[in-house]
Amino acid sequence: MINAILIPVVILGVMGLIFGAGLAVAAKKFEVKQDERIPLVRAELPGANCGGCGYPGCDAMAEAIVKGEAPANGCPVGGAKVAEAVGKILGEEVSEEEPKVASVLCSGDCDHAPRRAEYYGLKDCNEAVIANGGPKDCRFGCIGLGSCVNACMFDALSMGEKGLPVVNIENCTACGKCAATCPKSIIDLIPKSQVIHVNCQSKEKGKIVRSSCSVGCIGCKACTKVCPEEAITVTDNLAKIDYEKCVQCGACVEKCPTGAIVKEIR
Repeated sequence: MINAILIPVVILGVMGLIFGAGLAVAAKKFEVKQDERIPLVRAELPGANCGGCGYPGCDAMAEAIVKGEAPANGCPVGGAKVAEAVGKILGEEVSEEEPKVASVLCSGDCDHAPRRAEYYGLKDCNEAVIANGGPKDCRFGCIGLGSCVNACMFDALSMGEKGLPVVNIENCTACGKCAATCPKSIIDLIPKSQVIHVNCQSKEKGKIVRSSCSVGCIGCKACTKVCPEEAITVTDNLAKIDYEKCVQCGACVEKCPTGAIVKEIR
């Protein structure tokens, strides 16, 4: 009776030892060795896991940096300090780039952009845009329900009194969450030192723009004619600034007939 119990137990024990040894050998043979620099780079990253770098998290970003798939200064949250530390680990010199901040490229607040309907659904811009493009006459402007504010992890966005999001540039890390969330694509990441913007994204012709927003760009090209650096072009009825050429002289701001080009006051 005892033998009938002990023999299967012994057999199972021996089989367990054999399988365990086999797994240990297989694990050793097929082991994927991790570059020792990956955890070092990961330790320097801020750990926000915001996705602003284009990767799903800081772990994936660290691996991409070490593999050469992402630049050492690719973390928008960490900035120059983190880039320098990562560069030392990799043994390479990292060029210093001007930090960027989010900018809301729309001035169509409740005083300037009329509504064609009232929206009573969920307080979410992506939901509202499903309802025939949103409640405003302008199909390109800010909906104003604050989805970008909710997406911001760094308290860098708040809703202003007139229904447009306001950026706190000191808190902004340029992670890009707000830009990715906005269904109208009116939020862009621009150099922090730039204070002149085209606060409009409408590509409609001037007559339609005037009827839907009093401060929209009408594509008149007056700005292009006065810019001494040829930093402004008009494509699809919309002015666009080349920030690499712009010297922020303000000539375009003064010439714009609708006030679509603004100089930010900080």
